Amino acid sequence: MRIFLAGIMQGSRAEKGIAAQDYRSRLAQALRQHLDGIEIVDPFALHPTSVEYSFEDGRQTFLALSEEAGRCDVVIAYLPEASMGTAIEIWEAYRNRRTIYTISPLRENWVIKFLSTRVFAELDQFVDFVASGEFEREVAPL
Repeated sequence: MRIFLAGIMQGSRAEKGIAAQDYRSRLAQALRQHLDGIEIVDPFALHPTSVEYSFEDGRQTFLALSEEAGRCDVVIAYLPEASMGTAIEIWEAYRNRRTIYTISPLRENWVIKFLSTRVFAELDQFVDFVASGEFEREVAPL
């Protein structure tokens, strides 16, 4: 099973800064601890300096990662605030009928509300979902 870790990187920032990315290691650790035979696709691990890419390299990376989200079996999206890039990754997953778990307080945001398979209010709630075995039961047919 391939799991794509989508989530805020630049968010609503006007500058090139990156939001804290510690949620990625926490998600990966929980997934690896409770699931066997998974492959985690983490855009930040693959492209940690992407905000410094040239225009063309950035475009190619963005488009390739968006397509990759649509090819993975599951997308986990961490959205403590809006993220246009993550919204597109969610859309690609939705278009390809993938399972989408979103971690966000933005329950009324239409992308989150209408495209997510399930929404979790906070990271701890999702980690508990994985630890309980419920994640594995829900995605087992994949």
